Amino acid sequence: MTDAQGSETAPIVLGPDVLGRARTWAEQDPDPATRAELEGLIALAGTDEDAAAELSSRFAGPLEFGTAGLRGEIGAGETRMNRATVTRATAGLMAALTAEIGPDPVVVIGHDARHGSHEFARDAAEIVAGAGGRALLLPRPLPTPVLAFAVRHLGTDAGIMVTASHNPPRDNGYKVYLGGRAVPAEERGTQIVAPWDARIAEAIAAVGDLRELPRGEREGLGEEIVEAYLDRVASLVPAGAAEGLTIVHTSMHGVGAETARAALARAGVSELHEVAEQAEPDPDFPTVAFPNPEEPGALDLALALARGTGADLVIANDPDADRCSAAIPASHAAGGWRQLTGDEIGALLGDQAARAGTGTPTTSGSTPDGTSASASDGRPVLASSVVSSRLLGRIAAAHGIDHAVTLTGFKWIARAPRIVFGYEEAIGYCVDPEGVRDKDGISAAVRLAALAGETHRAGRTLQDLLDDLALAHGVHVTAPLTVRVTDLTLISRAMTRVREQPPTELGGSPVTVSLDLAHGSADLPPTDGVVWETEIGDRVVVRPSGTEPKLKCYLEVVQPVGRAGLAAAREAADTRMAVLREDVAAAIGM
Repeated sequence: MTDAQGSETAPIVLGPDVLGRARTWAEQDPDPATRAELEGLIALAGTDEDAAAELSSRFAGPLEFGTAGLRGEIGAGETRMNRATVTRATAGLMAALTAEIGPDPVVVIGHDARHGSHEFARDAAEIVAGAGGRALLLPRPLPTPVLAFAVRHLGTDAGIMVTASHNPPRDNGYKVYLGGRAVPAEERGTQIVAPWDARIAEAIAAVGDLRELPRGEREGLGEEIVEAYLDRVASLVPAGAAEGLTIVHTSMHGVGAETARAALARAGVSELHEVAEQAEPDPDFPTVAFPNPEEPGALDLALALARGTGADLVIANDPDADRCSAAIPASHAAGGWRQLTGDEIGALLGDQAARAGTGTPTTSGSTPDGTSASASDGRPVLASSVVSSRLLGRIAAAHGIDHAVTLTGFKWIARAPRIVFGYEEAIGYCVDPEGVRDKDGISAAVRLAALAGETHRAGRTLQDLLDDLALAHGVHVTAPLTVRVTDLTLISRAMTRVREQPPTELGGSPVTVSLDLAHGSADLPPTDGVVWETEIGDRVVVRPSGTEPKLKCYLEVVQPVGRAGLAAAREAADTRMAVLREDVAAAIGM
């Protein structure tokens, strides 16, 4: 082989059997577009270094099926999301289901409006039916919580949701829920956990030639499933609970606008202003860098609309509407508005749930730090992930109910026994475990709007409620420190560093607890993360993201409210948080 100057060059050598696996994959790929894409790479791989590297990347091992299902970049090959990947995953799911529960599984399937979602959902439904199951396809692109609701409402054995939530436009994903005969009654409608993830992964690996898989007829569900979901959401709040409010809503180019509009209308919202530029589904998410309400700048259009309309509240859903963020008027903040943190919304909704469950009208009194639920007397449970604020534990204790700490993710939060409310700081809230045993940004929006309406009619604000909680339990300030990487080895190196060289002081206080969660704890099974707590009561959790190439650090400062008052306590907490952030950045070395 020669280069452009006629000099001899070494032939390009691919990894073990990459070409063979690539050719086999291309032969079986049901999609002409990705098949052609792959065949083009195969043709160039022997002479083009870039093509060889790309082909090696596409066949560096299959896209792993874990407790979050599948998620990855759209494209041809085994490490990408494509019709072949979805076909193989669904065949594996059906094999695992029939092996565990017997023949004729019933599976409901939904999808968002991302690139490829409709085709992926159609393939999944045809494979379910071809394997002897009954495939129920939601009527159109809909929020993920509608699918999670359908699993419980229809009593199906499983649910498949094609979505990548708030990932970048190039990604898509495949989530699995279990119900019916597959799990105990209290777990129906939850995302999969071990051992189901391993069972399904093993069955996927055993799937043979995709061309030999039978395909069957899918059954289309009608709008009645959406109406049933909306009826359930409306039942969570009193009629007219949000009357008198002017609300701005954005669906972030996703599928939540129509469902959120209908749900909020049933709660009494008559003045709803939607961000027009973001209201219609658009898989390219053109107005945001990342389609995540938590990202800087994501709410700029919504806040501008709120200022122009004199709104009382801004509500934002992510593209598949399983998450909910909010902003409130704040004269001291830039632009007159302040976006609430996930922990602040969690505290508001958690206190609301606790009051509803116990009949207590207000939050009052100092309480101990209730951080785990061990009672078995049937008391209601508020649940939150280990990386979320500890304030929810104090709220639960104040109301005489229990608090459970779980691993990160709603596959764990929603499984907390006796749960009446659960949340994680990444703007995910389960406000109706009996209806949707997962995070649900639509029902959370309705509950938050109802709370805002209640306080508005009483001449108070959501900020007043947050002040009440701070006076009762201390100022809890939380903040993320997130590092996004392109080289995943940087994350593993950072985790090795924090384990081998933990800090001795953070935020000006000695570290008194250094816990490696890889070994588990009294309350939690093993997971990849570390926890540091200081003598003064601050806490840091460091862990890799489970869905994105990020190292995530969760910082919390707790400051009692002394004689100097609430403003002074908040200022002291903010000052210490700034120091804590610098110390943690140095500790992770990234």
